[in-house]
Amino acid sequence: SDRVAIAAVNGPSSVVISGEEDAVQEVAVQLEALGRKSSRLRVSHAFHSPLMDPMLEEFRAVVEGLAFQAPRIPVVSNLTGALASADELCSAEYWVRHVREAVRFADGVRCLEDAGVRKFVELGTDGVLSALARESAGDDAVMVPVLRKDRPEELAAVAAWARLHVQGAPMERAAVFAGTGAARVELPTYAFQHQWFWPAGPLGGTGDMRAAGLGSAGHPLLGATVELAEGEGAVFTGRLSVGSHPWLADHVVMGRVLLPGTALLELAFRAGDEVGCDRVEELTLAAPLTLPGQGAVQVQVRVGVADDTGRRTVTVHSRPDAADEPLWTQHATGVLAVGSHSVPADFDATVWPPAGAESLDVEGCYERFAELGFTYGPVFQGLRAAWRRDGEIFAEVSLPEGA
Repeated sequence: SDRVAIAAVNGPSSVVISGEEDAVQEVAVQLEALGRKSSRLRVSHAFHSPLMDPMLEEFRAVVEGLAFQAPRIPVVSNLTGALASADELCSAEYWVRHVREAVRFADGVRCLEDAGVRKFVELGTDGVLSALARESAGDDAVMVPVLRKDRPEELAAVAAWARLHVQGAPMERAAVFAGTGAARVELPTYAFQHQWFWPAGPLGGTGDMRAAGLGSAGHPLLGATVELAEGEGAVFTGRLSVGSHPWLADHVVMGRVLLPGTALLELAFRAGDEVGCDRVEELTLAAPLTLPGQGAVQVQVRVGVADDTGRRTVTVHSRPDAADEPLWTQHATGVLAVGSHSVPADFDATVWPPAGAESLDVEGCYERFAELGFTYGPVFQGLRAAWRRDGEIFAEVSLPEGA
């Protein structure tokens, strides 16, 4: 089109459209009709669109008058999404195309990931690009913005340096502290000077949830809970990792450790129990909850206000356990209700296996699951027998020894 173009592909769910205002608005309306969200960016010009065409030749003339030098470190191009050659970067044509064509940021991040890059440092005024790169990078990637708009520059830069250091990145300490007067000091050796330095302030702290206005969630997957004022519901929080919950590492789907869907159901049950709802009437799974190989994820379960029938909405969200990760991912939504679900009248729990049920062969089922990408470790290999009757499935399940 000579009126609108794709200006940038920043990630799987982030695309920028640029061009004439009315044409861009038409595209936005069509996308919103398909259920997509859009927001207007504050920019001075419609960069990377046909509206840049009139200035390209003048821009080319200016660039051709510049002196270029080959880069000393590899450069992944936002123009191609691949490693750029020195000839490309030292040509006026490259920079003219950069003004006019789309920014392939997501492709560039994937190119770096394919090259083995796992630590990304953002040199800018905030962490916007770090959040965008997170969409395309692997779960073990570390995103570190050097500056944050709501923090002093020096504090933010040193905090970024420290985060890279604890992630194993080689750091030049002498260069960081040059000119500051900082110096190494000797720690006291044994035996210590026997002087006491007891805290003089009030007792309490982050180790005591009550000091933060929180209560214990009383659940192995959740840490704390807080009841919202004026009956507005409740929020449960937790932190999950394969380190704190090693048994979850036995639940692998397509090469990734996932929180089982039944665990999301269990979280909804626990939330319902806290607010007096004893039944999960409905639960829709929106996205899998992936646990990273390193680090953890924060989990949040939110229960809404009760309606006239006592029903409440429930949602489960998560995000990586990192201070610079602002985006939450929704994994499940549902409805909590009051009133136990009755057992079918024709089911006799004293008869097992159920009368008239056909036995199913479960021998080697976990090997077959693994071939399909569902790799269950010992903790999740509890199926002992199964039967089928009139479209119903009955199963005998037990935990393995030591689980």
